[in-house]
Amino acid sequence: MTDTAIIEIALKTMLVALKLSAPILATSLVIGFVISLFQSMTQIQEFTLSFVPKLVGVGLALLFCGNWMLHTLISFTQELFDILPSLLV
Repeated sequence: MTDTAIIEIALKTMLVALKLSAPILATSLVIGFVISLFQSMTQIQEFTLSFVPKLVGVGLALLFCGNWMLHTLISFTQELFDILPSLLV
């Protein structure tokens, strides 16, 4: 197992982690920005006003993107298991 193989696997792992977390993080970011903008315009400082919509938004993002996320993770895992024998040599 060479150091380039390890770096390649680490790079692929980080890219898959980025792809899997992007829908959830982007949804939370957009909802948080909109709620924060609303709170600053109305001067309402309520914690649950920002928490509950983010929770619902992240849940909806998981509902819509969950199938794609699962297939991406399964294909990455299968790819790792496929190259495992060549790494042990």
